[in-house]
Amino acid sequence: MSDQIPTETLAETENYSAWLSQEPDGEMTYHVEVGNVTIHFFDEEWDEFLELVSALHKDDKGKGKKPR
Repeated sequence: MSDQIPTETLAETENYSAWLSQEPDGEMTYHVEVGNVTIHFFDEEWDEFLELVSALHKDDKGKGKKPR
């Protein structure tokens, strides 16, 4: 039996990455890597984090940010 934990990259940029892993107990864990810090989320926490990011994105529209 392999000791490897299955992972799936969800998204990545030059400086950030997010991935999903299936823990040995079957629990799915989400990971966000920001520089040398990795934040780990269980399902419920991940859903709340996505709500936060979505709210930030909505609130950020047109607030002094220059278009790319």
